[in-house]
Amino acid sequence: MVKSAKSRAEEQFAATQKKDKQALNEREEARQAEAEHMASLRALRLAKEAADKKVAEEAAIEKAAAGKKKPSRLPQAHRRQI
Repeated sequence: MVKSAKSRAEEQFAATQKKDKQALNEREEARQAEAEHMASLRALRLAKEAADKKVAEEAAIEKAAAGKKKPSRLPQAHRRQI
């Protein structure tokens, strides 16, 4: 049976719509994957920054504790040189 021009045009339009929808879905999936990747990188960066900050704070505490030695009561000239 011969298809009318209208039915062929409708089929072609439906096929085009299907391709467009599929391409849109693929772009959305790619965008979502990129967003998830960026979120994981951000989480790793924030975790590293927090760990670095903790280490720096601990080092500062140790440095402050080491620097709080009891000062000598002798004047500089009378101290024994090592």
